[in-house]
Amino acid sequence: MTHVIADDAEALATARGLAGEFAAEAGARDAERRLPGPELDRLSASGLLAITVPRAYGGADVSARTITEVFRLLAAADPNIAQIPQSHFVYVNVLRQQGTDVQRKFFFGEVLDGRRFGNAQSEAGTKHVQDHRTALVAAPGGGFLLNGTKHYSTGALFAHWIPVLARREDRTLHVAYVPRDAPGLTVVDDWDGMGQRTTASGTVRLEDVAVPEDRVVPHHLTFTGPQLHGAFAQLLHAAIDVGIAGGALAEAVAFMRTTARPWFESGQERAADDPLVIQRAGELAVKVRAAEALLVAAGEALDAAGDPARGDLTDASAAAVSIAVATAKAFADPVAVELGNAIFELGGTRSSLDGLNLHRHWRNARTHTLHDPARWKIQHIGRYVLDGRFPPRHGLL
Repeated sequence: MTHVIADDAEALATARGLAGEFAAEAGARDAERRLPGPELDRLSASGLLAITVPRAYGGADVSARTITEVFRLLAAADPNIAQIPQSHFVYVNVLRQQGTDVQRKFFFGEVLDGRRFGNAQSEAGTKHVQDHRTALVAAPGGGFLLNGTKHYSTGALFAHWIPVLARREDRTLHVAYVPRDAPGLTVVDDWDGMGQRTTASGTVRLEDVAVPEDRVVPHHLTFTGPQLHGAFAQLLHAAIDVGIAGGALAEAVAFMRTTARPWFESGQERAADDPLVIQRAGELAVKVRAAEALLVAAGEALDAAGDPARGDLTDASAAAVSIAVATAKAFADPVAVELGNAIFELGGTRSSLDGLNLHRHWRNARTHTLHDPARWKIQHIGRYVLDGRFPPRHGLL
């Protein structure tokens, strides 16, 4: 039985409880590449996956600030588990923006019942990340046929529905919501990245997959006016990176208190009393707190920006949100990588022992921060600051 969460406070309390559970075996799951199927079932049953469903359809419709904190809490515990539902929430948001009332009633009902959305969007071997070649063509008997191959399909292996980004004959971008067990759809568990090992971000193959017309959403319309789709998606990615940094800091501190030896020149009995360790720990804590503060500011900016459905979102307010989110992510990405490395800097030789698996923090940070290059976010921030130029509406900012 899937619980229905009532409000923001319950969502945060639920996330804190689950984070405590998920943290306990995070290192072992990573070391053994044990996929978190039972944990995702717990996540579904808790009701957390439905917290952005609008109240008109039975959901809690929590704030962006709340969903951001939910992701940060989960990522601090296990960023693999946090990354898997990132696409779930993005494709719930697609339905909020462009779905018909009939589509919303059906799919929001599925989400409230604990069903999970995966994703099939990125493609390998194409010119760039937005070069989508998967085809959605009209079928002779009605509806559509899907053909193509998708890679890095996080969540697809665990999904009940797989939203597929595809282009119609006129090259417009659509999302087809396809059942995980649809004939012609194959999910391959072939993800072998050095980090985020248990996200099962593998391959999805689509061979003449039949899709009814009422399972297709015109995603290209999202980008014809001011939009928050990209900012929302990037905000969740930023929350994962901030969570990784916080989790790494917590484990580094615990290691310094209990296991690491002091450097002999410090004259201290504990590594945690070494003044140079204290200095470095303070510097790292400041960076993590700053990343958390920028994340909060970005979530609050998104909440205050307006809503395309109400017509009160403007180009200026949408741009301000994109810049706030880009700022949070551009700052958080290198901090997460630095914290993953700092465990060894502070912990000494014994911290590198493979059996401790402390290197998972760096591997996870380095892998997840490759999603969208921070250098381009800095470029858009600079143009906005210098010339007031609004960032582009391509969905990745």
